[in-house]
Amino acid sequence: MVSILIVTLLLAVLQVAVYVHVRNVVTASAQAGARYAANADVDSALGAARTVEVVARATSTQTANGLACTSGEEADPSGLTLVVVRCTGSVPALLASLGNLLPLEVTGRAVKEAA
Repeated sequence: MVSILIVTLLLAVLQVAVYVHVRNVVTASAQAGARYAANADVDSALGAARTVEVVARATSTQTANGLACTSGEEADPSGLTLVVVRCTGSVPALLASLGNLLPLEVTGRAVKEAA
């Protein structure tokens, strides 16, 4: 009885660790995608594709395919043009039968270079 509780607790701790790791990877990838798309000679819409590519290299293609990323330009209050990459999806559960339970939503921003 105690062993079942310990195994369940261990799986819960591992799931939290996986969630935090994937969230950090996707956040860093969204920031990298925004920085890439902020270059003067790069279209701002390419930030989302770059983000998914970086996530696929850092984690797995399954995790990257589970993300829906968009990128575009926005103006901030000071008048600067920002490239914003937004990704939504979910983190896979350790037990495949549970599916994708943990939602994920991150944003990366970078200042667009002037042409």
